[in-house]
Amino acid sequence: MLSRLLKALLLTSIMWGSVSYAANDDLDFLRQSAQKSDEWRLIKHDKIRNIKAYDKRETGQNLRSFKVEYEVEASFDDIARIYFDFENYNRWFYELISAKMLAKISPTEFYYYTSHRAPPTLPDRDAVLHAKVEPYNKKRGYARLTLIAEPTYIPAKPPLIRMPKMNMMVTWTPSENGVIHGVAEGFVDPGGVTPAWAINYVQRQAPYLTALGFLRLLKQQKQADINTPPLFSLKE
Repeated sequence: MLSRLLKALLLTSIMWGSVSYAANDDLDFLRQSAQKSDEWRLIKHDKIRNIKAYDKRETGQNLRSFKVEYEVEASFDDIARIYFDFENYNRWFYELISAKMLAKISPTEFYYYTSHRAPPTLPDRDAVLHAKVEPYNKKRGYARLTLIAEPTYIPAKPPLIRMPKMNMMVTWTPSENGVIHGVAEGFVDPGGVTPAWAINYVQRQAPYLTALGFLRLLKQQKQADINTPPLFSLKE
């Protein structure tokens, strides 16, 4: 009896929190309605960890694009060990349930699958991503990972909702002082019937919290002095 009561109270709390956030989100939308399309807006600046998160209204789109910037003292191999360790994605990627590689096409191209927890009362999502790596060399001056959603690559897995778009580009540019500047920029369409408050909530939270999780895991990895070569390389 006590267990059922606690569960009921928890569900009520979650739903009231969702309604409250929806109201706040609507007010914020009205306050930000003057934001120009195709103009990045700083929505969070973590000065302690040097992370900046932005959003942008795309012309002709109801959804917003995101961008997050950060700096790390690490090697390309350090970064690659995390970005290509799919089994451990849930340790740092926002609300991720699982991830696994589906097919390796070449040393710089692959497909992988992810599933994600949705906000309360909404069905969870999944995605199939086509990834391409541009390894760093001096002529290029950066390393880049490009992700394009391929929703029909494998059959749908109900009750999960397949996301039609989860497109992202992550660029890492080294500097002379040994610091690598990372920029992740993208756009997500969660698919299905999704209220605007839920979409905007995830769009605002996910990029920053994912970057924060990545930096924390990177620090732990460096402290553990891991030397295992990554599955894919970010450097030629």
